[in-house]
Amino acid sequence: MSSTVVETTAQAPADAATENDAATENTDTAVRSPAPSETKGPTRSPASATTSIPAPALRLLHALRAVALRSAAILVLLAVWETAPRLGLVDATFLPPVSEVAKAWWELLGDGQLAEHTQASLVRSFGGFGIAVAVAVPLGLLIGWYRPVALLLGPLLEVFRNTAALALLPVFVLLLGIGETSKISIVVYACVWPILLNTISAVGNADPTLVRLARSMDLSTPRLFQKVILPASVPAIFTGIRLAGAVSILVLVAAEMIGAKAGLGYLINASQFNFAIPQMYAGIVTISAIGLAFNQLLVAVERRLSLWRVPS
Repeated sequence: MSSTVVETTAQAPADAATENDAATENTDTAVRSPAPSETKGPTRSPASATTSIPAPALRLLHALRAVALRSAAILVLLAVWETAPRLGLVDATFLPPVSEVAKAWWELLGDGQLAEHTQASLVRSFGGFGIAVAVAVPLGLLIGWYRPVALLLGPLLEVFRNTAALALLPVFVLLLGIGETSKISIVVYACVWPILLNTISAVGNADPTLVRLARSMDLSTPRLFQKVILPASVPAIFTGIRLAGAVSILVLVAAEMIGAKAGLGYLINASQFNFAIPQMYAGIVTISAIGLAFNQLLVAVERRLSLWRVPS
């Protein structure tokens, strides 16, 4: 009986100490952990905030930002063009404000002159450009693939590639007259060289490993061109075609200033002689717009033909 009382009495301080330790631990835990009212809500990361925007709206925002970036320089140019003559920084007689040029352009469009001259220039430019593509691409593939042909025609190409097209304009006029034939011919001559030289370079730079692999599969020469050479040459060929597209318009405008009765070059030249300066700038702006649209069209065609390429 006494032993039991002693054990119970001995265990009582130990149990009290254990309860005190537990209470102290609970108090520390309560101090360390913040109260529910002080706990902050979950924070949203920038990625989750971006993800919450609908995909169509996000694409629209990206498109608007790209358009704004591309248009900023042009808008600044137009603003300077409009304000500089009005502030007297330049002579408004020789550089009228862009608003007056736009008014003159609208008047030319309304009376049909702009459409007439633009149609005449486009027929000549696109006609010569199309002939140059049809001639230069096959010839470039032939010269680039067959070394004897390259050795035979190489010196002749070096002579003519360094002769400016406008330097030969009097020769074309003397031989072919001042009609449409001479103007289209000078465009063909000017456009052939960028396409031809880029095509030759593209064929020469084709991956030799792919060529050997295609030959090991007993592919014929036409199939080899179709499956290996042409796909690998598309980027370089279209670089030459885009250069030729710009050259076709520039050379044609110079050719139309000599002995032409219609065309944008004729419009610019006639406006200069008649001192119709706003109409002259309207013709220049039209040529720039046509060149830009033509280049974008060629870029779209190139992307269409290069769908097989892996984007970098």
